[in-house]
Amino acid sequence: MLVKLLIAVGVVAFPLPALYLGAGNLLKRPGLSVDEPADRASFLMLVFLRGLILLVVFALSAVTLVSAVGALIRGVELHGLVYVFFVLDLLLALVIVLSFGRRERRPVRRRATPAPR
Repeated sequence: MLVKLLIAVGVVAFPLPALYLGAGNLLKRPGLSVDEPADRASFLMLVFLRGLILLVVFALSAVTLVSAVGALIRGVELHGLVYVFFVLDLLLALVIVLSFGRRERRPVRRRATPAPR
């Protein structure tokens, strides 16, 4: 029972916030130019792959969460594949957070006029 509860809490605690952060930064440009066609093509590929990862994390989170809550309510054993889905969900959420899910820090603003020397 404790393992099922930990799996459900683990899905709610890490992959779902990563999904939220990743969806917010889905269309973020990583320093690409808008003018060049090669940059547009690579940006479209990047957005497609980010969307695919977000979709897979959403599906894995839904399946894992429904299975864990259902097993808690019914009192049955979890299937072995649920553990694999849980670990894969955590790893993909980590990829989201470390690659495009975090917010960029703004550069430090310099003063307009330096102090007189």
